[in-house]
Amino acid sequence: MKHTIEPLGDQSLFITLGDEIDPDTHESVQAVAARLEKDEWSWLSEIVPSYTGLAVYYDALAFYPEYSSPYEQVAEVLKKVVDTTEPREKSEHRTVEIPVCYGGEFGPDLSVVAGENGLTEEEVIKRHSENEYLVYMLGFAPGFPFLGGMDERIATSRKDSPRTSLPAGSVGIAGSQTGVYPVVSPGGWQLIGRTPFKLFSPDENPPSYVQPGDRVKFYPVSSEEYNRLEGEE
Repeated sequence: MKHTIEPLGDQSLFITLGDEIDPDTHESVQAVAARLEKDEWSWLSEIVPSYTGLAVYYDALAFYPEYSSPYEQVAEVLKKVVDTTEPREKSEHRTVEIPVCYGGEFGPDLSVVAGENGLTEEEVIKRHSENEYLVYMLGFAPGFPFLGGMDERIATSRKDSPRTSLPAGSVGIAGSQTGVYPVVSPGGWQLIGRTPFKLFSPDENPPSYVQPGDRVKFYPVSSEEYNRLEGEE
């Protein structure tokens, strides 16, 4: 794989594997992350995958006093790992179906998305729910999935002023991205609906309901169905 390795901090570095957000780069990122997790290096503290690469955090003291430059040692190991890792097969993935109640109190910005794109609210719902989304990464908040594959015809700018608190399960749009707020948090995305499914449970293993590499399919439900499903969670 083509890549660059650069310092990120005093005990971290970043491996860049591409310069565009696309499925091929995603598969390379996930393949390297899986390889590092499997090898279980004693100096490895944490791996944080992103759209085009991954941050690697390490324990510099694990190299003391034999090596004066832990960064160079880690970079050398990681270069060998990347050079000998093949991208994952894109055909192998899990599809997760997530119910969403669109509009009304659950999606107060649905009309904003419709108006900005010259569509009806029903057209926005159809275009948002008919696509299958790739989970590129988790971040921002615990278990927050950044999803790729949204119809550009419903892309909408972020809110000028973020809300200070959003309900868990809120489904939003920001630019050409869509995602789900798994926990109560502030946020500036345009809210178009909400899911009754709990996407983040700290006591579960793994705690996140969806994982990078999964595919997500949203499907519309009524407010009555939302309440019924919420009661089962």
